[in-house]
Amino acid sequence: MTSPPALSRRLGLTDATLIGLGSMIGAGVFAAFSPAAQAAGNGLLIGLAIAAVVALGNATSTAQLAAVYPVAGGAYVYGRERLGPWWGFLAGWGFVIGKTASCAAMAMTFAAYAAPAGWERPVAIVAVLGLAGVNLLGITRTALATRILVAIVLVVLAGVVAAGAASGLPALSAPLDLVASGPYGILQSAGLLFFAFAGYARVATLGEEVVDPARTIPRAVVLALGLAVVVYAAVAVAVLGMLGSAGTAASATPLEDAVEAAGWGWAGPVVRLGAAAASLGALLALIAGIGRTTLAMAREGDLPRWLAAVHPRYSVPHRAEIVLAVVVCAVIAVVDLRGAIGFSSFGVLVYYLVANAAALTQPSVQRRFPRVLAVTGGAGCLALVATLPWGSIAVGAAVLVIGVAYRFLSRGRSAPNTHPET
Repeated sequence: MTSPPALSRRLGLTDATLIGLGSMIGAGVFAAFSPAAQAAGNGLLIGLAIAAVVALGNATSTAQLAAVYPVAGGAYVYGRERLGPWWGFLAGWGFVIGKTASCAAMAMTFAAYAAPAGWERPVAIVAVLGLAGVNLLGITRTALATRILVAIVLVVLAGVVAAGAASGLPALSAPLDLVASGPYGILQSAGLLFFAFAGYARVATLGEEVVDPARTIPRAVVLALGLAVVVYAAVAVAVLGMLGSAGTAASATPLEDAVEAAGWGWAGPVVRLGAAAASLGALLALIAGIGRTTLAMAREGDLPRWLAAVHPRYSVPHRAEIVLAVVVCAVIAVVDLRGAIGFSSFGVLVYYLVANAAALTQPSVQRRFPRVLAVTGGAGCLALVATLPWGSIAVGAAVLVIGVAYRFLSRGRSAPNTHPET
């Protein structure tokens, strides 16, 4: 079998770090605080710390695996190589369903900031269709576009933090009750906030395009995660300090409402611009990434093979991206933002659970981080899944079972465990 052409290795440490950072501080920072406050109130600050610890375990496992398997596909590849085809399928299917919900969440976040009241869902659907059309023409995000996106979002978030500092953070003047919602509420907020951290694996999925991947990917993943944690903590304190936990929970646009509460009404449109840009940038990248993962799974027979078609002119997985756009529009029509975030977290946590299990099988010569981090990441994934909203768990489990049933029926119990060359 003829191997496809290899991708060019052009991404150095700076670009790889910025891609990871851009994936984490995109639209998630504008969307995740409201549902997290609904779950835990001020306890979302503890939830943020828990999500960061779980993310560290997952990130180091992913980076360690990517250094050994620097190819596109992420945990889908790692699961197949270290644990077997079924585990690879669970990771890939978890990624596809989780990131499909992320697409819906990004589109709805864009609409929350950009659409007139009552028009949020139609505007979100138009955004999905428009960006799917862009992807079908072969347009993907480049390192330069990522630099621009990160710069815009960081400027906007710095403005939010500055507004909080100028206001004196009145809601934080009295001692905070961080545990009023109890352990369950705090863990549920951690699961919802994990949605915003999940972009650090983007560096690993670009493994074929990173210079010196064995050295660059682990460093870039850890650097990007560390910077994202600092940014998220600062924004969380600022928003809670200006709106309080009740105001944060009740707001569809908490960052905009926060700067207005601080008396910076002029900054509201700037926040809206930043949220819209971050949402559209994340949505564009997600559509392209899911299309590629779907293509890889279809080539292996883990999804219908007709989804593996590549457009002869534009060289994109056009069938996969068209189907994705239709599914995302359907999700937008029937699911609210919190439901989309919860479902996304379910799928992504399954993905990282497989990545941690795969990392635990690596021999010591391949190990770059202590095994306890992989154990922490895996245990954290299980705990956060268990505390997600029950509706998200039920729907996520049902969709996961559907995927397993499809693979079982299409390949048969006695199908050989082959690893075709890719």
